[in-house]
Amino acid sequence: MRFVLLCLSLTLSSTPSWSQEAIGLAAPDEISDSGLLQHILPRFSLKTGITVVADENGRMSISTAPSGDPVFQRDGIVYHLQIEDDAKHSRFREWILSDIGKRTIESFAPAQGDPFNADIKVEIKQAEQVIDGDAALGQKLSLSLCGRCHVIGPQNRMNGLGSTPSFAVLRSLPDWSERFEAFFALNPHPSFTQVKDITPPFAIDRPPPIHPVEMTIEDLEAILAFVSVMQAADLGAPLELQ
Repeated sequence: MRFVLLCLSLTLSSTPSWSQEAIGLAAPDEISDSGLLQHILPRFSLKTGITVVADENGRMSISTAPSGDPVFQRDGIVYHLQIEDDAKHSRFREWILSDIGKRTIESFAPAQGDPFNADIKVEIKQAEQVIDGDAALGQKLSLSLCGRCHVIGPQNRMNGLGSTPSFAVLRSLPDWSERFEAFFALNPHPSFTQVKDITPPFAIDRPPPIHPVEMTIEDLEAILAFVSVMQAADLGAPLELQ
């Protein structure tokens, strides 16, 4: 009996407390039962390191009430996100309203019923983005970590893969910062990229196909700082059909 109690005590003490480590998100039954939250929440957590879990008593909530921000709709019903005055809540709001968040929602294919539509026209005021990081270090890291596939600049203009866009081309895209911030979750990067304390380790039976790219969050911030100050490629005006 003492042995059983000891094992139970150890098990309880080693179990993480979600109330301390995670942010709860409440949602109507039709949203929870659809599987949408199980699809989007792990992707947000992977990108930001902020854990959000479905919780009927959560401090954040999604409901049909008109207060808050409209985030998606289904079957003619618009669902809104309500948050508290909390930095992590604001980060989740920013992500779910971003292009990547919308694409994540719309990429979910429910087993039953229509898909969710995140293309809701709403004016979103966003603060000017400030990127901290060592741009000079970011240039060196870009060449050493990314230069085998991407053209970073004149230094390796002959070494990149022809099918891979250069950093200058990526910098010219409207959502360039979101692409770089979440690059480790975008194919083909997950199969060979490790970001310390963010990405899960490679499966034992599925080793990376090439030498892995390993970095820290600080390394990624330095790369973002470098890309933010580099000159974007001039792709010219859009083609016009005659």
